[in-house]
Amino acid sequence: MTADVRKSWTTSVSDVEEADVFIRGYSLGDLIGNVSFASATYLLIKGALPTPGQTKMIDAILCSVLDYSLKKPGTVAARYCVSGNPSMVAGLATAMLSAGEYTLAPDSAGAFIRSTYDAHRKPGANIDECAEAAVDEIRSKKLRVGGFGHPNFKFSDPRAQKLKSIAVEAGVWGDVGDWYEAVHRAFIKRVNKPEMPINEVGMMAAILTEMAFTPDEMTGLALLSTFPGVVAHISEELQSKTRIRTLPDEIVEYPRERKELSKDLAAAGWSA
Repeated sequence: MTADVRKSWTTSVSDVEEADVFIRGYSLGDLIGNVSFASATYLLIKGALPTPGQTKMIDAILCSVLDYSLKKPGTVAARYCVSGNPSMVAGLATAMLSAGEYTLAPDSAGAFIRSTYDAHRKPGANIDECAEAAVDEIRSKKLRVGGFGHPNFKFSDPRAQKLKSIAVEAGVWGDVGDWYEAVHRAFIKRVNKPEMPINEVGMMAAILTEMAFTPDEMTGLALLSTFPGVVAHISEELQSKTRIRTLPDEIVEYPRERKELSKDLAAAGWSA
């Protein structure tokens, strides 16, 4: 019985011995001080040491989100949380749970890029014609396109373009990235919205798809990128000693209808 229980768990991520910890087979003592956090992150997730170019790209991605002030729902949620429960852990958990379909998480964009590339990118065919066919299908099915548009940035998201330039320099830009840009060109043409840029989450998804990360892994990296900013905000909130944040009445609309309980109970069939 004990042997069967032991066999039910298998991991190649790390191994702990009496005198050492091994990360993907490498001594943690050897990794500390010899590889960067970006390199170690790549090693843990992908199971192999990265090239210098891959390390440069992961380092850039880990710096690509960082913080978005109080315009990010997770940050605001975290600060509200710790005003009631002054705990760094509680705040971090709240922020992480706020990431998803509409903010921060690139998994939907990554899945979109992979599926449209596999379905519509034909070897040897004109990339723009392939992208136009993909966009026509997307629009006919009323599918959401991940990574397009931004409330502040119009025409170009500077963060996204910086990620692309680093990807090109690092040798991790390829046909997948070109494909995503072609789909973007076709999409903004079809919907007549030239001001809609590829945002940083979309560009992150394109580059990480090229680097063979899964959509779920992409979101993990995005969350890792935003962690320092959330820690800073939670620390600021804790030091402010603000207790129980609430919304001011002037920005909340309350229905002012008042009801008579006894009358409504009787109408609902309750006897006195």
